[in-house]
Amino acid sequence: MRKTFFTLLLLFPLALMAQSAGTISGKMIDGENNGPLGFVTVAVIPTGATAPTAGCTSDDDGNFTVTGLKEGNYTVQFTFVGYLTDSRKVSITKDKNRIALGNIVLKSDKKMLKEVVVTEQRSQMTFEIDKRVFTVDQSIASTGGSASDVLVDIPSVEVDNEGVVSLRGSESVTIWINGKASGLTADNQGDILQQMPAGSIEKIEVITNPSAKHSPEGTAGIINIILKRDRKAGYYGSAQAGADSRGGYNAGANVNFSSGAFDAYGGLNYRNMRFVNEGYTNTRYFGSNSYQNQTSSGEHGPNNIFGRAGFTWRMTGKDEIYANIMGMYGQGRHSNNIIAESGTINGDNTLSAPTRRITRNTSQKGNPLMYNVELGYTHRWSDTHFIDFSVGHHQWSQERNATYLQTTQIFGTDTVTHDTYQFQDGKNSSNNTEVKLDYEYKINDNHRIEAGYKGDFSDDNSPVITYNNESHSQESLDKGLYNKFRYKQNTHALYTTYSGRIGKFGFQVGLRGEYWTVKTRSYGYEQEQSGEIPAYKSKDFFKLFPSAFLSYEISDGQEIQVNYTRRLRRPWGGQLNDFQNISDSTNISFGNPGLTPEYSNAYELNYLKNWKNHTLSVSGYYRTTEDVIERISYSKERIIYTTHENVARTQSAGLEIVGKNKLFRILDLTTTVNLFYYKLDAFNYIIDGQSITGKADENFSWNARMTASVILPWGITMQLTGRYNAKRIVAQGYREPNYSLDLGLRKMFNKNWSISVNARDLLDSRGWHNITENDSFWRESKNSRGGRTFGFTLTYSFGNMKAQMPKRKPQEVPSSGYDDMGGGMGDM
Repeated sequence: MRKTFFTLLLLFPLALMAQSAGTISGKMIDGENNGPLGFVTVAVIPTGATAPTAGCTSDDDGNFTVTGLKEGNYTVQFTFVGYLTDSRKVSITKDKNRIALGNIVLKSDKKMLKEVVVTEQRSQMTFEIDKRVFTVDQSIASTGGSASDVLVDIPSVEVDNEGVVSLRGSESVTIWINGKASGLTADNQGDILQQMPAGSIEKIEVITNPSAKHSPEGTAGIINIILKRDRKAGYYGSAQAGADSRGGYNAGANVNFSSGAFDAYGGLNYRNMRFVNEGYTNTRYFGSNSYQNQTSSGEHGPNNIFGRAGFTWRMTGKDEIYANIMGMYGQGRHSNNIIAESGTINGDNTLSAPTRRITRNTSQKGNPLMYNVELGYTHRWSDTHFIDFSVGHHQWSQERNATYLQTTQIFGTDTVTHDTYQFQDGKNSSNNTEVKLDYEYKINDNHRIEAGYKGDFSDDNSPVITYNNESHSQESLDKGLYNKFRYKQNTHALYTTYSGRIGKFGFQVGLRGEYWTVKTRSYGYEQEQSGEIPAYKSKDFFKLFPSAFLSYEISDGQEIQVNYTRRLRRPWGGQLNDFQNISDSTNISFGNPGLTPEYSNAYELNYLKNWKNHTLSVSGYYRTTEDVIERISYSKERIIYTTHENVARTQSAGLEIVGKNKLFRILDLTTTVNLFYYKLDAFNYIIDGQSITGKADENFSWNARMTASVILPWGITMQLTGRYNAKRIVAQGYREPNYSLDLGLRKMFNKNWSISVNARDLLDSRGWHNITENDSFWRESKNSRGGRTFGFTLTYSFGNMKAQMPKRKPQEVPSSGYDDMGGGMGDM
């Protein structure tokens, strides 16, 4: 009884507020056919103000209701694409707080509906309070390419030759698809991104300092890939086909359908790719005064089918369910040839004739399979008060068969030749299930509460079985290269954020708590046969991750913001498995089961200024990271071993300047300059009986990128992107400068047909040049992948779009300057 009393006591003031709050209702009518007009934007603006304080959209039957209005005078404005704007003036008083406007007839805008010629380009980059959004569906240079090709053109983002993505110089970055992890991990994201077609991507969101609402994984931030899902009413789609100078080709189609209560989309794409890689590695061993020079070349030819589909059903004005599926299946061949020669270093520092030569040919076949399924339900009490629940399941697997043929020649009085053969069979698989619950309540125009839960349950399995064949006649199991590795991680997270605005000041504070367990198990052949399979090694963690954002609106179009977040980077499965990778017998890599997460404190100071045709963004950032996970290399018997360690503490600071300039209505320039300072503390570790040291080092570096989009005569658009990365230090060494240039041209024949021609890596300069050094060896390595490539893509667009558009999301209704400072992607 007491609980009931207190509950009623708490609800009583809310009930009084509900009774006194004003409402405005009515029905929208199409002036052309006198039928109901759905999805009209209704904005309620106080007298004397320029921005709305409330709003909604009309439903399928044209009805609308705006609630929660205070006493006062208002202008109710009605807008819809293709129709003339209309308005009504109303007054809400204590005695008259329910206003019924009846039928509101909107007349079509005849001038607007006439065919026009578009001569301006859509902006490729927009700024929001916590992220930058890059629209890439019009990117010409990446047409016919992959998601990796798109990311290469995003400011502050780098993609190396192995598909590893970094943000502001750090590989500790989380990648999402449509606001969710979608099963992408450090193990598989390179393969998925290189095979995902660029044509399926609409935009890229870069969040360098996410709030507590989002996962803290990835100390450098989050890259969110948004796939196309056009929700124009009616149906709309396109089909395309293309080829490139390396023998690659692609074809695909997608279609979207939308009505008042139902949306659906689907797409299917096939890609056959060809890559060529080449490089060299020169090593000098100090202790033995010897050398090893190695050259490598190879080809990579993956092909796959990538598909996706989904629907949203708005059952009522308050409830909707949705489902999405994305999948990929393919196969690929990879061949690589390595020639390594070794000998001694003469007293005059010249190289003697080689005393040993190793020729190693590698041939691999793979069959990747990936799918991601998501089901969700959303309930809205109002446009600003809703809850969303979703369950997603992701699976990734890849069967991989690798053959290694090695010939070793030892030169002397008599040359001795020895041939070896190895066959390695493996099937990597990853299963992930994600459960999410997000709640959002906008208390009033200036205050909002968000809270939620996320459960993430993953299971990775990576078995490797190796066979030897010395005589090429009979295979025998190599018990020393037999490994079964299992990696499980379960994470539970709760978060809450509170956002507010007082005058020109905005703020958001948030706290996220995560509890996670990690289980690993690795065993060999003898353990499996004896039945003495080891138990899982288990670790559990609990950490809190606070965030805080403050902003001040200096003037219209000019704002400054400061923020702080706590983040982490967990070691992934491959980094924890101590099994040795023998694909290159002179450079062997293995994991470290003793790795622990690295933690970062990130601070940012952002300034944003908008003019009519120009935008300037300046971001200063500072990040400290503890227990940094880095690659560590050492030599033993003229073989380089590479593993991972929590080496030391780092500090990063930088200044990022982004400018957008629209000039002469035909030229759009996007320029990014990133200046950064990096400091790595000294470290000393004992690995495999050796003392591995790293000297303290610090470095100032910078990179720059410019994209120019130009509208040329005859309906041709050109895009030119150039980038330069200065010298930068890494653990035990540094990376030499590099640069590249991409060019793209697009010609529109009519509203249905277009052709794109592009040249990626026009200067044939994209590659990596690294120097690694410690007390036992010095190594220089240089490699490239892909090279200069010319390609073309032919696109046909079709559709029957109606004037009426689907219902907008609540955040698309204009407000009185309220900013979602913590982000609005709805993921954790």
